[in-house]
Amino acid sequence: MKKVWLIILGVFVLLIIGGVSFYFWGIGPKDNNDNLVIFTIEPGTSKTIIAKNLAKAGLIKSEYALDMYLFFNKINIQAGDYELSSSMNPKDMLNKFSLGDVKINSSTITLIEGKRLVDYALDLSKQLDFTKEDFLSVANDLEYIESLIPNYWFLSSDILNDGIYYPLEGYLFPDTYEFLNNVTPQEVITTILDHTASKLEAYKDEMLANNYSIHELLTMASIIEKEANTDNDRATVAQVFYKRLVENWSLGSDVTAFYGARKEMGKDSETWDVLNDDNAYNTRLTNGKMNGKLPIGPICSPSLSSITASLKPSATNYYYFVADTCTGQITFLTTADEFYAKTTELSTKGCI
Repeated sequence: MKKVWLIILGVFVLLIIGGVSFYFWGIGPKDNNDNLVIFTIEPGTSKTIIAKNLAKAGLIKSEYALDMYLFFNKINIQAGDYELSSSMNPKDMLNKFSLGDVKINSSTITLIEGKRLVDYALDLSKQLDFTKEDFLSVANDLEYIESLIPNYWFLSSDILNDGIYYPLEGYLFPDTYEFLNNVTPQEVITTILDHTASKLEAYKDEMLANNYSIHELLTMASIIEKEANTDNDRATVAQVFYKRLVENWSLGSDVTAFYGARKEMGKDSETWDVLNDDNAYNTRLTNGKMNGKLPIGPICSPSLSSITASLKPSATNYYYFVADTCTGQITFLTTADEFYAKTTELSTKGCI
């Protein structure tokens, strides 16, 4: 009888040793694979299911060993997406779950100068968790837009004028941003406006003291952005436009006509319908409505260089300019005869 008990005791000891060995083996790293995978814990998932899912994902050796560890250790597990690898110690995984050390799902997005707000809406929607229509709906929510005005010195009631297509057109500074993928359109807008504020801060006093309002300066800058490519050309384009405003001429800018007609240069053809579309942006109108006037608002997001040009036009004395589309060179002219001669020359070459 004593021998039987010794055998039973020996088996019991072996089971304990085997169990302990299995436990320590099971809560060690599965292998040396450092490749990261995303492991998702849904809210309300039990610890037993989490252990089972880790095993199914090939991240741990044994769900049962982890169950044993969880039984003896009280761990608060937070839901979320986690970056894990099978080379990690399961204890370290559980520590990440306890701390809520989740993967930050974010996107880096570059908003290019010279693009329209609708372009930005599309670019943002391609990487973030809202649609183009969601963004445009918020961007056109006048109650929301009005609530922003007191928060930013460069915003005014001018952006609420009837006839403006998008109140924040021209106010969303073009730059590279990083956003959480689940960010809301409102959060995107305030983030960008905060950045606009930081970029314009150095020009604040000069903009506030200018004879033109900030809205008018940004409108001018947006036209300059579409018409010129170099700093020198931008400053001289600004001079031409200011000269025409003072003389009560229309600006005669094709880029404003295309924006007003909701067309895009380079994609849509220039037609009389575009040039004669009667709207508050079209400075190509010949009926006198736009004489001495800027468009009702910006037509794109201008770069800092174009904003600077709107504040510091060149000291030249031109009334016209024409761009050679073959070379990109802009010729500035004083008289109408010179302008028509140059446009005829370029037209003959197919460069206009």
